[in-house]
Amino acid sequence: MSTTQISDFTGIITGRRSIRKYDPTVKVSKEEMTQILTEATLAPSSVNMQPWRFLVIDSAEGKATLAPLARFNQTQVETSAAVIAVFGDLNNFDYAEEIYGAAVERGFMPADVKENQLARLAGHFSTLPAAANKDTVLIDSALASMQLMLAARAHGYDTNPIGGFEKDKIAEAFGMDKDRYIPVMLISLGKAAEEGHESVRLPIDKIAQWK
Repeated sequence: MSTTQISDFTGIITGRRSIRKYDPTVKVSKEEMTQILTEATLAPSSVNMQPWRFLVIDSAEGKATLAPLARFNQTQVETSAAVIAVFGDLNNFDYAEEIYGAAVERGFMPADVKENQLARLAGHFSTLPAAANKDTVLIDSALASMQLMLAARAHGYDTNPIGGFEKDKIAEAFGMDKDRYIPVMLISLGKAAEEGHESVRLPIDKIAQWK
């Protein structure tokens, strides 16, 4: 990686702020949002099952549905260009054939490796405890969520992750199967209307060890 690339990436990371009030006149086109989400999906996931699912809430109707479910974050809901609800798909293995089949078609994986892998993974997922599956889905979806925020920053937008919402109601409120799709977080996205505050981080010598 070149010095310029490192500098650009460092700027994206250090320049990110958690924004709670956005310019309500700024909108994000479906095309650009699709690009941001596509970049978010380049995050890693366990056996490449990509369990993250994104619900982009940017219409007046969608925000009206979300508002009572995120009542402590009304300003973000009202002023952001969109709120992305990130869910984890507990049935993500349903897409294994599609994912691994595409890998074979693109020359990333031999066909025999695909068949062996899918047979092995089918056995794994059939006996995987529900709690372990949920933990993996949440971790993978959180990785995609952070990548989404960095991708948005690279596109010139601001974000804020939101954990305070009605997690037990949001899936059904938007017509999703609550037993399959588990809420991970909300991410508000738009152009900041006011400068976000810098925050303090613990020094590395308090949180990292070398052995």
